[in-house]
Amino acid sequence: MSAVPIPQLHYRRMRASDLAEVARLEKSLYEFPWSLGNFRDSVTAGYDCWVAAHGDAVIGYAILMVALDEAHLLNFAVAPEWQNQGVGRGFLAHMVEVARDAKAQIVYLEVRPSNAAARHLYRKMGFQQIAIRPEYYPAAHGREDALFLGLTL
Repeated sequence: MSAVPIPQLHYRRMRASDLAEVARLEKSLYEFPWSLGNFRDSVTAGYDCWVAAHGDAVIGYAILMVALDEAHLLNFAVAPEWQNQGVGRGFLAHMVEVARDAKAQIVYLEVRPSNAAARHLYRKMGFQQIAIRPEYYPAAHGREDALFLGLTL
């Protein structure tokens, strides 16, 4: 099933002026969010930092680090009110193309086992589990494992 095009939805490189909004969205989504400094450092380091925007509003963001022939999707999120509308699928496909254009041969990512929606999206996009990273994420009570996934390009 293909996503219905959403007027005014576009992807663009993250700008310094987006950082506060991206950090605010991150904080609204996660119990243990990245800080504004984490996003700023990613932009400064030259990572592929993108936003999904609807008009002028940032509704999603992605941080992709490419090294040699590997890409690592470090952070990827879509605002809750835009989920289950094809935005994540389209944005993730765009980020896979960014990795492909950078000559990456594989895209890696980590996801919490408790994040069923993200796991479903990644599975639909062809990502496969490679390993489990024990106690990778902070959690309310201790730590949570990460599923380490990969998509061969």
